[in-house]
Amino acid sequence: MIFLWLALLSIFTYLAIQKSVSNITQTPVWLLWGVMMLPLLLLVVLAVLGDRLPIPSLPLLAGSFILCSVAYWMLIWVGRRSQSSSPPSSSPPSSSPPSSSSPSPSLPSANTSDDTPLTSTPPVSEMTLPVNDNPMDRDDEDALKRCFPWSVYYLKGIERRPHVLICTGHLRTSSDVAYRTIRDNIEKQFGQRFLIIFQEGLNGKPFFALVPNSQIAHLNQQQTLFHPMIAFGLFIATLCTTTLAGMALAGVSAEEIFPLNLPSIAKGIPYCVAITLILTVYHLSQYIIAKRNQIKASLPYFIPVPPVVLGFPFGTFGAFLQVRSPMPNRKVLFDMGFVGPVVGALMTFPILLWGLSHSTLIASPEESGLFNIASFDPKASLLIALLSKLALPELTLNAAVELHPVAIAGCLGILIATINLMPVGQLNGGKIVHAMFGQRTGALIGQVARILVLLLAYVHREQQEFWILPILLFFMPSVDEPALNDVSELDNRRDFLGLAALALLVSIILPAPPALTHLLFGA
Repeated sequence: MIFLWLALLSIFTYLAIQKSVSNITQTPVWLLWGVMMLPLLLLVVLAVLGDRLPIPSLPLLAGSFILCSVAYWMLIWVGRRSQSSSPPSSSPPSSSPPSSSSPSPSLPSANTSDDTPLTSTPPVSEMTLPVNDNPMDRDDEDALKRCFPWSVYYLKGIERRPHVLICTGHLRTSSDVAYRTIRDNIEKQFGQRFLIIFQEGLNGKPFFALVPNSQIAHLNQQQTLFHPMIAFGLFIATLCTTTLAGMALAGVSAEEIFPLNLPSIAKGIPYCVAITLILTVYHLSQYIIAKRNQIKASLPYFIPVPPVVLGFPFGTFGAFLQVRSPMPNRKVLFDMGFVGPVVGALMTFPILLWGLSHSTLIASPEESGLFNIASFDPKASLLIALLSKLALPELTLNAAVELHPVAIAGCLGILIATINLMPVGQLNGGKIVHAMFGQRTGALIGQVARILVLLLAYVHREQQEFWILPILLFFMPSVDEPALNDVSELDNRRDFLGLAALALLVSIILPAPPALTHLLFGA
């Protein structure tokens, strides 16, 4: 099983690197992939040879991650330097000379998906675009200046860059009013000719970036078209694979599964309904939010996995939602990040409680753990410990739980919520902290979260499954994509809900304190 996970993660990592950095550096993708995979290969070797090698110390583990991270970014920088040193084919005239302190906008992607590796878009000035597209002539530039009322946004200068115009100045009113006013003025003057982005520069001052809509179409001409019948077919296939997985988790042997019979199928339906309901509620809630805010989004794509063929016992790798429009502002960005995992978690709680109440208590063996479905120990998670005691009042310190298939689905729902609430990059939690604190602060929080999760995995180093999460977070980009109006701020209600979502994450990943454990499960 460990080699199956290694193969899947290797493919996942290669595709993520290819999508995120292949267009901003000349460094070969395979070389970047090899550097990123070195810490994972080290952990796999240590796991396989664990009986002959000592458990690695924290400095060794942290050092491998840090060294490979530094090497990864140095390789990208060297590739970008060699790319920038090559003679440009064409460059439009500049109204003002570029400087190192001038803002470098990021272009919101129009094709993202949840539960899959999402990448931050490189600066617009570094994208490979048609060279014969001049954003604006001098007459249009004079008309553009009139779109910036001095009482709203005092325009100081317009800087021409390849296929983008940077408008710098001073904000004189609220960000929402400024963006709406200037966007309407530009659209009235130029129609839908430009995509208008409002961001903060490195100096903390907001600026406008105007990108020709033709360039956006060029960047997304390779995107996959959405086919509803494919989504429906994947959903039906997932119902079949999760039913087979539920039959196996309920104790139906392989000989009894084939040929199929109604009594055996009935044993797999509870798990199928539970896990499919959790995933459907999770992604449909995001779909509803997207449609409410006029964001182009697909129906959920489920990922079926035949448990008999691959040996993966749960029947599905989850689902993902394709979002094909940039977020209009940070409020919508927050809603898209918040609603999925939180609504999914709220659906998961009653399912988990029902499943735990129908599970079986057994004597706790030494191999009991949070990831052992045959001997489940809930004390490694504060929230799961509380839910387990609520569903199983007779649970004691010396007892473990043999999970019912519905309880397994509930635990998977908690795991999905945990991963997506991590405040890293383009995960839902990364969107939440980006919307609450801004893009740069959100990226910093993501880096701190990676280190804390690595420390948590080291504390639980006797359970190898805890290493999966820090490894996944290590391979994900740390910066989320900006909204069109990325200067807008949240209201107090959303700030409170965001803190509540992060508190939910903390209650899941932190173990129950010993005092509380003895209070809940003591004889």
